[in-house]
Amino acid sequence: MTAVSDPMQSGILDPELEPPIGAREPGRFWSGRTKYLLGALSIVICLMMVTPIVLSISASLKTTEDAAAVPPTYFPSELSMDNYQKLWDYGSGLPRYLGNSIITAALTIVMTLALTIPAGYGLARFPIPGKEVIFVFLLLALIIPYQSLLTPVFLMFSTLGLTNNLLGLAIVHTTIQLPFSLYIMRNAFEAVPRELEEAALVDGANSWQVLRRVFMPTMVPAFITVTLFAFVTSWNEFLGALVMLTRDTTLTLPLVLAAARSVTSLGSTDWGMLQAGVTVAIIPCVVVYLLLQRYYVSGLLTGAVK
Repeated sequence: MTAVSDPMQSGILDPELEPPIGAREPGRFWSGRTKYLLGALSIVICLMMVTPIVLSISASLKTTEDAAAVPPTYFPSELSMDNYQKLWDYGSGLPRYLGNSIITAALTIVMTLALTIPAGYGLARFPIPGKEVIFVFLLLALIIPYQSLLTPVFLMFSTLGLTNNLLGLAIVHTTIQLPFSLYIMRNAFEAVPRELEEAALVDGANSWQVLRRVFMPTMVPAFITVTLFAFVTSWNEFLGALVMLTRDTTLTLPLVLAAARSVTSLGSTDWGMLQAGVTVAIIPCVVVYLLLQRYYVSGLLTGAVK
């Protein structure tokens, strides 16, 4: 008698063998297709975001004639650094305007962290009566447009001598940033396990020592997140700087870009110089974000999602 061969032993129905394409599970097929579709969608979104930046850099490298050509060209016929030279020599000089923006942003970051760290710590860890009401009241500033407060703020600051002053502008920027930064900080403090705090208190640490030795090392992502938002807010803010600053030596970069639009002999817009200024303004934001992006994503999730 001929022995009947076992299909499993012969390898015909070996479960480890890859099934034919037509026999694959429908769920796995659609899962693979979904990944490709999401990847293609991500590429399209990235191109949409990067294209304006590339075109801006391209326009900044054009000659004055190419930048004003009609119809416009996407890429320069020849590379020229004249636009950057004109921007460098404009007014009091680009280094001064960049320095003003950097100083204002640095002061905004320092004041924002100095105010929101103890405030978030207190609202998250201390048994303050009605602290939830206080927290919500502080967040109500998010629904009030700061533009509506600029007139009384300007009148008050002019009395205090804080107009045409980078410190005064930094105070305005800090006020804009405070509600959101407090929201991030308070939720980030609450996300830290209470066991760490209790262990430090058992060892004899006081509240400030707990903040410095327990919370500060674990809160670095939240600090970076607040720092990035404060920097971008201060670096790009225009209306508050327009109201508070009138002296040429105190202007920040956004004001210079607005003023540099009409610098030609006929009063028309010098697009090449304007795009050079836009490129210069973009670089610090991109560099700071790329250096701190992993802390930023972690801190944003920790502070905003509970």
